Amino acid sequence: MRTLFTTTIAVLTAATLVACSSTGGGYGSVPEVEIRTGVIEQINATEVKSTHDQGVGAVLGGIAGAGIGSLIGAGTGRDVAIAAGAIAGAIGGNYAQNRYFDKPQAAQRIFVRLRSGVLVAITQPPNPALATGMRVYIEGTGPDARVVPAA
Repeated sequence: MRTLFTTTIAVLTAATLVACSSTGGGYGSVPEVEIRTGVIEQINATEVKSTHDQGVGAVLGGIAGAGIGSLIGAGTGRDVAIAAGAIAGAIGGNYAQNRYFDKPQAAQRIFVRLRSGVLVAITQPPNPALATGMRVYIEGTGPDARVVPAA
Protein backbone atom coordinates (compact mmCIF):
# COMPACT_ATOMS: atom_id res chain seq x y z
CA MET A 1 0.00 0.00 0.00
CA ARG A 2 2.84 2.38 0.84
CA THR A 3 4.56 1.62 -2.48
CA LEU A 4 1.35 2.48 -4.37
CA PHE A 5 1.08 5.78 -2.49
CA THR A 6 4.74 6.67 -3.14
CA THR A 7 4.44 5.79 -6.83
CA THR A 8 1.27 7.86 -7.18
CA ILE A 9 2.91 10.89 -5.56
CA ALA A 10 5.99 10.53 -7.79
CA VAL A 11 3.87 10.34 -10.96
CA LEU A 12 1.77 13.37 -9.95
CA THR A 13 4.90 15.38 -9.12
CA ALA A 14 6.51 14.51 -12.45
CA ALA A 15 3.31 15.37 -14.35
CA THR A 16 3.09 18.72 -12.57
CA LEU A 17 6.71 19.60 -13.36
CA VAL A 18 6.31 18.65 -17.02
CA ALA A 19 3.09 20.67 -17.31
CA CYS A 20 4.75 23.77 -15.80
CA SER A 21 7.91 23.65 -17.93
CA SER A 22 8.38 26.17 -20.73
CA THR A 23 9.76 25.42 -24.17
CA GLY A 24 10.78 29.04 -24.74
CA GLY A 25 7.80 30.02 -26.88
CA GLY A 26 4.15 30.74 -26.24
CA TYR A 27 2.94 32.51 -23.13
CA GLY A 28 6.28 32.68 -21.33
CA SER A 29 8.17 34.52 -24.09
CA VAL A 30 8.56 38.29 -24.30
CA PRO A 31 6.81 39.78 -27.35
CA GLU A 32 8.85 41.75 -29.85
CA VAL A 33 8.47 45.54 -29.68
CA GLU A 34 8.64 47.55 -32.87
CA ILE A 35 10.44 50.90 -32.58
CA ARG A 36 9.81 53.38 -35.39
CA THR A 37 11.57 56.71 -35.93
CA GLY A 38 10.24 59.97 -37.28
CA VAL A 39 9.80 63.72 -36.80
CA ILE A 40 6.97 65.45 -34.90
CA GLU A 41 4.88 67.56 -37.28
CA GLN A 42 2.19 68.73 -34.85
CA ILE A 43 1.19 68.48 -31.18
CA ASN A 44 -2.37 69.22 -30.03
CA ALA A 45 -3.60 69.37 -26.43
CA THR A 46 -6.63 67.14 -25.85
CA GLU A 47 -8.44 65.16 -23.15
CA VAL A 48 -9.11 61.45 -22.80
CA LYS A 49 -11.81 59.71 -20.81
CA SER A 50 -10.75 58.32 -17.47
CA THR A 51 -9.81 54.65 -17.41
CA HIS A 52 -11.68 53.91 -14.18
CA ASP A 53 -14.00 50.92 -14.38
CA GLN A 54 -17.67 51.83 -14.64
CA GLY A 55 -19.89 50.59 -11.82
CA VAL A 56 -17.16 49.96 -9.25
CA GLY A 57 -18.36 52.88 -7.12
CA ALA A 58 -21.93 51.54 -7.09
CA VAL A 59 -20.82 48.02 -6.17
CA LEU A 60 -18.50 49.15 -3.38
CA GLY A 61 -21.09 51.63 -2.09
CA GLY A 62 -23.79 48.94 -2.12
CA ILE A 63 -21.60 46.51 -0.18
CA ALA A 64 -20.67 49.18 2.38
CA GLY A 65 -24.31 50.26 2.72
CA ALA A 66 -25.47 46.68 3.23
CA GLY A 67 -22.76 46.18 5.85
CA ILE A 68 -23.79 49.28 7.74
CA GLY A 69 -27.48 48.37 7.39
CA SER A 70 -26.80 44.95 8.92
CA LEU A 71 -25.79 46.68 12.15
CA ILE A 72 -29.23 48.24 12.55
CA GLY A 73 -32.24 46.55 14.16
CA ALA A 74 -33.21 42.89 14.27
CA GLY A 75 -35.54 40.58 12.34
CA THR A 76 -37.54 42.12 9.50
CA GLY A 77 -36.35 45.62 10.40
CA ARG A 78 -32.77 44.48 9.95
CA ASP A 79 -33.57 43.07 6.50
CA VAL A 80 -35.17 46.37 5.50
CA ALA A 81 -32.15 48.28 6.84
CA ILE A 82 -29.76 46.06 4.84
CA ALA A 83 -31.75 46.58 1.62
CA ALA A 84 -32.09 50.34 2.19
CA GLY A 85 -28.39 50.61 3.05
CA ALA A 86 -27.40 48.70 -0.08
CA ILE A 87 -29.56 50.91 -2.31
CA ALA A 88 -28.41 54.16 -0.70
CA GLY A 89 -24.78 53.01 -0.78
CA ALA A 90 -25.00 52.06 -4.47
CA ILE A 91 -26.48 55.44 -5.37
CA GLY A 92 -23.89 57.29 -3.28
CA GLY A 93 -20.99 55.22 -4.62
CA ASN A 94 -22.07 55.79 -8.21
CA TYR A 95 -22.42 59.53 -7.60
CA ALA A 96 -18.99 59.72 -5.95
CA GLN A 97 -17.33 57.83 -8.81
CA ASN A 98 -18.93 60.03 -11.47
CA ARG A 99 -18.20 63.24 -9.58
CA TYR A 100 -14.65 62.67 -8.37
CA PHE A 101 -13.01 59.92 -10.38
CA ASP A 102 -14.40 59.96 -13.93
CA LYS A 103 -12.97 63.31 -14.92
CA PRO A 104 -11.26 63.63 -18.31
CA GLN A 105 -7.47 63.41 -18.17
CA ALA A 106 -5.12 65.80 -19.99
CA ALA A 107 -3.39 64.29 -23.03
CA GLN A 108 -1.55 65.19 -26.22
CA ARG A 109 -2.27 64.08 -29.78
CA ILE A 110 1.08 63.91 -31.53
CA PHE A 111 1.39 63.65 -35.31
CA VAL A 112 4.66 62.00 -36.36
CA ARG A 113 5.94 61.69 -39.94
CA LEU A 114 7.81 58.37 -40.07
CA ARG A 115 10.95 57.86 -42.16
CA SER A 116 8.82 55.82 -44.55
CA GLY A 117 6.63 58.91 -45.17
CA VAL A 118 3.60 57.60 -43.27
CA LEU A 119 1.88 60.03 -40.89
CA VAL A 120 1.00 58.51 -37.51
CA ALA A 121 -1.16 60.06 -34.76
CA ILE A 122 -0.55 58.96 -31.16
CA THR A 123 -2.60 60.10 -28.15
CA GLN A 124 -0.71 59.84 -24.86
CA PRO A 125 -0.29 61.58 -21.49
CA PRO A 126 1.45 64.97 -21.77
CA ASN A 127 5.22 64.93 -22.20
CA PRO A 128 6.68 68.46 -21.96
CA ALA A 129 9.99 67.24 -23.45
CA LEU A 130 8.37 66.85 -26.89
CA ALA A 131 8.28 69.70 -29.44
CA THR A 132 7.43 70.20 -33.10
CA GLY A 133 10.33 69.29 -35.42
CA MET A 134 11.93 66.95 -32.87
CA ARG A 135 13.24 63.52 -33.92
CA VAL A 136 11.39 60.85 -31.92
CA TYR A 137 10.85 57.13 -31.51
CA ILE A 138 7.42 55.52 -31.47
CA GLU A 139 7.59 52.56 -29.13
CA GLY A 140 4.93 49.85 -29.31
CA THR A 141 1.74 49.62 -31.34
CA GLY A 142 -1.98 50.25 -30.91
CA PRO A 143 -3.20 51.83 -27.68
CA ASP A 144 0.15 51.09 -25.98
CA ALA A 145 2.18 53.16 -28.49
CA ARG A 146 4.18 56.05 -27.02
CA VAL A 147 6.24 58.86 -28.53
CA VAL A 148 9.61 59.45 -26.84
CA PRO A 149 12.48 61.79 -27.75
CA ALA A 150 15.31 60.25 -29.79
CA ALA A 151 18.59 60.39 -27.89
